[in-house]
Amino acid sequence: MQRCVFMGALRLPPLCVLSAHKSICLLVRLEFHTEPFATNMAARPSVSVYSASEDKVTGSVPLPAVFTAPIRSDIVQFVHTNMAKNSRQAYGVNRLSGHKHSAESWGTGRAVARVPRISGGGTNKSGSGAFANMCKGGRMFAPTKIFRRWHRKINLHQKRFAMCSALAASSLPSLLLARGHKIENIAEVPLVVDNSVQGFAKTKEAVAFLDQVRANDDLNRVQASRQVRAGHGKARNRRYVARRGPMLVLPDNKGVRAFRNIFGLDVANVNALNLLHLAPGGHLGRFVIWTKGAFEQLDRIFGTFTTESAVKKGFVLPMSMLTNSDVSRIMHSEEIRRVLTPKRLNAKKPSRYTAPSNGQKNRRLRLRLNPIEKKRSINAGDLRNPAKARARRQAKMIRLSKAKKAVKKNIAANKAKKAGAKPAAKKAAAKK
Repeated sequence: MQRCVFMGALRLPPLCVLSAHKSICLLVRLEFHTEPFATNMAARPSVSVYSASEDKVTGSVPLPAVFTAPIRSDIVQFVHTNMAKNSRQAYGVNRLSGHKHSAESWGTGRAVARVPRISGGGTNKSGSGAFANMCKGGRMFAPTKIFRRWHRKINLHQKRFAMCSALAASSLPSLLLARGHKIENIAEVPLVVDNSVQGFAKTKEAVAFLDQVRANDDLNRVQASRQVRAGHGKARNRRYVARRGPMLVLPDNKGVRAFRNIFGLDVANVNALNLLHLAPGGHLGRFVIWTKGAFEQLDRIFGTFTTESAVKKGFVLPMSMLTNSDVSRIMHSEEIRRVLTPKRLNAKKPSRYTAPSNGQKNRRLRLRLNPIEKKRSINAGDLRNPAKARARRQAKMIRLSKAKKAVKKNIAANKAKKAGAKPAAKKAAAKK
């Protein structure tokens, strides 16, 4: 492809507060060429139509208004959940299961539970508990019934709103990439091809067409994801599971035969689009390949924001709750600030604080009146501290030992002095 641009990134849906529908998606612009990029476009007025056999653009069609509808993932998930319930098949256990024994309770007085027990004798089953759900061979708790409320009624407008949201999400490459589709080499999103694909009679022609529009990358992803189902469904005629690939939308049923045997490709009629296929699992962003005839019918089927649909009586596209997503700019705009009432400044309440007057109860007042009190309180705290008391005792013992040594030294010196004075006196007496 010479021109590989995700044109879907040029458009921003009217409902731009993505956190409101729990889908914080960055609308990234992916381009692979150096042509000038038009950044001042709020919505793309037209979409290119690509040839089914050659790498060229054969024309353009105006963008249907349904692709600018608000994207509400919460409505899509709600409708998808309830629609999926409408295809369930009723099931239930036999109403006689667990009650095919002749059993009766033994009553009280025999030191056993009052559960019904199998009557008779001669076998190990006699006397065994029966009927109850905790007994072997008993019935299940709350046996399933076929008259459960299997199906769900959905509001018609909700279903139509969800369909519009799913179609709008299919034109955003960020949502397609987030869902896992391989669209890096796709020329444009949404991808529109000419009506010649309906003239294909062979599957090999359809495969060549998908390879030409670079949709085979997504088909290869689907084929690589095929694996054996986890659970008992593998033994119930649904052994394999795989991801969802692209979906080809045709204006009628002509040309379906060539595409129906391609694994991973779904074929749909534009007059019978299904939300279960446009948002599988309730997840927005299905990769859709449109034919020109089907793409041109969308305005007739879903209408616009001002024109009613020609098919759905009385239906117009839902309007966005916000036309400008920059809420902060709106709130700080001069138009809003001009009509706001000025902020009321309440008078300051008098303080309930009263100065302390009792120095025995208030430490700060006590220290202010008697500055020596702080030193006294610190010393009193040191006296009560066991560690400091031990340190004081040790210091006292050291001082006493030093004092004792000094006294002993003085006594020894005095004795030596006296002993040296006596011989000197004897010598002096002898000389006389």
